[in-house]
Amino acid sequence: MRRTTPAAFSRLSATILEPSSAPLRQRRLPTTCMFCAHQAIRQPPARRHQSTSTKENTNAPPQTHYTFFPRSLPAGPPPHGSFGIDLSALKREFLQLQGRAHPDLHPPEDKNKAQAMSARINEAYKTLQSPLLRAQYLLSLRGIEIAEDETAKVEDPELLMEVLEAREQIEEAESEEDLVQMKTENDAKIEESVKILEGAFAKEDIDGAKSEAVKLRYWINIKESLDAWERGKPVVLAH
Repeated sequence: MRRTTPAAFSRLSATILEPSSAPLRQRRLPTTCMFCAHQAIRQPPARRHQSTSTKENTNAPPQTHYTFFPRSLPAGPPPHGSFGIDLSALKREFLQLQGRAHPDLHPPEDKNKAQAMSARINEAYKTLQSPLLRAQYLLSLRGIEIAEDETAKVEDPELLMEVLEAREQIEEAESEEDLVQMKTENDAKIEESVKILEGAFAKEDIDGAKSEAVKLRYWINIKESLDAWERGKPVVLAH
């Protein structure tokens, strides 16, 4: 073992006997290595970071319908995410969420919360799986309500005439076979409208998205009338 030199011992004694007015917890305690006479500074232990987050924050409700589905919709709503959705992936994630949120799987004191969460998941899924409801929802996030706005109508005379002719054709059909071609053509219009909406939301063209969403509402109404066709049944195309 190496002996402590007189100089090192002197410095060590001075360090120990040196008075300090700082509280013990705040003092930086210098120590001297007895073998190498080098002084080292011992820092007080760092305090643990205390998170300011609360249980309420960690359980905060999703900000949008998209937040419920991080796997199938990781990018969120447009313009960061796409307007188009993989409906198969969305349905799989929806069923998984509903399985975990089922009230019967929760203790009695949490059943009300589970029921509320289940209802919100249902609403989000119903909205996102429909191109029309999805477009209306995205517009509502931007302060534009067209779902219940009766003034949000297409002013294009040619389009209105096309809608009226579609209603007459459905009413005058004698069989479902008479409507096969019309169904094909209308499905193509819906598909084209969805593509236009995707481009409009990607570019944040809100006016264009609003106009196309109103058109899509007509095509969806025609599709519903075609699917519910009955001979002699009057057709009402809501707009």
